[in-house]
Amino acid sequence: MNGQTTTAATAVAATEVERETRTDAATAVADPWVTIVWNDPVNLMSYVSYVFESYFGYPPAKAQKLMMQVHHDGRAVVSSGPRERMEVDVQAMHGFGLWATLRQSGASDGGVEGGAAGGAA
Repeated sequence: MNGQTTTAATAVAATEVERETRTDAATAVADPWVTIVWNDPVNLMSYVSYVFESYFGYPPAKAQKLMMQVHHDGRAVVSSGPRERMEVDVQAMHGFGLWATLRQSGASDGGVEGGAAGGAA
């Protein structure tokens, strides 16, 4: 095997890795993850609004709207972004005693996408 063949093979392999990395990055941007808070029989509606205001920094009107979505629809998307950040948000919601899960926003989720997609604002 000569040096030119090895160099060509290395260049092809590097191009494939670069292409896969770009595709993965594009997919991550196209399909961010979401944090979903679910209705539960325990927490008061005022407390759920308080959690959304204090943790996410949402204004009272947005926190109230999301809380009502949880109450009436059984769930609401409260944040979106990279998976690692959504894992942190889910754990925080658990710390407040709320039921929460994460899911990739492009996944079939029965219409959950209409919530607070776009993250904390």
